[in-house]
Amino acid sequence: MSESSFQDDVLGELGDDKLTEIAGLLGTDADGARDTVAATVGAMTGDLQQKADADDDDGNEVRQAFAEVTEAPLEGVATLGGGLGGLLSGGMMAGVLAKVSKPVANAVSKKTGIPAPTIARVIELLIPVLLAVFAKRAAAGKGGAGAGAPTAAGGESAIPSPGAVPGAAGAAPAAPAGGGGLGDLLGQILGGGKK
Repeated sequence: MSESSFQDDVLGELGDDKLTEIAGLLGTDADGARDTVAATVGAMTGDLQQKADADDDDGNEVRQAFAEVTEAPLEGVATLGGGLGGLLSGGMMAGVLAKVSKPVANAVSKKTGIPAPTIARVIELLIPVLLAVFAKRAAAGKGGAGAGAPTAAGGESAIPSPGAVPGAAGAAPAAPAGGGGLGDLLGQILGGGKK
């Protein structure tokens, strides 16, 4: 089911160690950290979706960044490999996320009362996790692997999905599906939270 929200995926990818680190930063417990991460991720994805829908330079940049994320698994598994080295070093999405981090930190700060610089530090910890979740969702969307994709950012999709079509070879469809391709993929990557 697609009820696995984007926030849930981020929390799952984050793991207990990073969540504990964030809780320490915030001066709260794991539940408080979870709530703050969910609010922050919700604000970031909402801002990204809003920018992607805009017909301006920011919108173009966000759409290009998502296109890059969706193409990365097809260019070679080595790009994502054992981490996010390729995606972090030159990826547009990392830059886009960094760009939205200040307004998001301010918005989450107003909503939660947590100082904006603290939220900004939480966002710094979340950016690599967001990139991993974007890549996994993009790979699942292209390969039809579904929500239970293996853990290596879509790169380990050598395990055939239960509904795999023989001869489809995992990530074979290189073109976005249908006429609304990127819009549909954005919805899938961001969790389909249509506002």
